Amino acid sequence: MTLTDTNSLTFRAERRPETYDPKQSLFVACLLTMSGGFLDAFTWLSLGGVFANSQTGNVVFVGMYLALAKWGEAFHHVPPILSFLAGAVAATKARAPLLCLWAEILLLGLITLWLRSYPELAIVGISFAVALRATSFRQVDRWKYLSVTVTGNLLRAFDQIALPANSEPVRGARTLLIICGMFLLGAAAGGVMATHWPGGALLVPVGLSTCALSFCYRRRTRTV
Repeated sequence: MTLTDTNSLTFRAERRPETYDPKQSLFVACLLTMSGGFLDAFTWLSLGGVFANSQTGNVVFVGMYLALAKWGEAFHHVPPILSFLAGAVAATKARAPLLCLWAEILLLGLITLWLRSYPELAIVGISFAVALRATSFRQVDRWKYLSVTVTGNLLRAFDQIALPANSEPVRGARTLLIICGMFLLGAAAGGVMATHWPGGALLVPVGLSTCALSFCYRRRTRTV
């Protein structure tokens, strides 16, 4: 046996099949990011101008109202920020993405029942549920993304574009720009639902997350 044959056998012995992780698929990222855009638009329009996802927006409002000495308006934006942080901590400690997605679905379903009666409590619950999902799903293929914002995803897309031209950066940029487009689509849908069917609007993100969860369970044993 020659040295080349030996090296070939060694390479084959060391090679392992890569595990396909559906949680990191573009399909799941698109569904969850569309849900993120939907919830931001819906909560801002229907729940007193407060964001469920965009804690940057809430922080801006807190700072602005504090500067204007409008203490009540400033405090109005604090609970979702704290709730989002609590959800992020819970998801980080749990390290169980599918369990966190289950929890988000159940929480949003329950909140639908008392959305109109207790809007202040609803936004706190939605922010917690969103944080569970967003903290647990932050990888699409080999690229990082966020399902609750566009800014970071746009920056990462243009980082890929700036790299030397080959198929990998192009694919990364295309993936991240598609995700940004899904956030926009979700926001448009959230605006429509907030206007025409606010009482049942949360069933849309529940449906999107349920589709993502079902996909993960059906595909998690597949290998490539």
